[in-house]
Amino acid sequence: MSATTPSTETTHEPVDGNPKAERLRQYLRERAAAGDRYFKSKFIAEDVALSPKEIGALIVRLQESATDLSIEPWSYTGATTWYVEPVDAA
Repeated sequence: MSATTPSTETTHEPVDGNPKAERLRQYLRERAAAGDRYFKSKFIAEDVALSPKEIGALIVRLQESATDLSIEPWSYTGATTWYVEPVDAA
């Protein structure tokens, strides 16, 4: 007999039904919870299996739609650095 074990991960609705955006949101959520706050697309592209250009487009959408994260453009030196922090659900 095979039993399926439910996932212990918190699930959220995909961002605009977009699995790439949801993958990026999950990555940012986990890293921000671990204490990382500054992100540059070109440095996280491999981790999320997206191009820096895709990340740049998706993170702008996440600014508006991800209620569990606060995302702000922080600086621009060749590419935008994003400041991300978790939002308490209190």
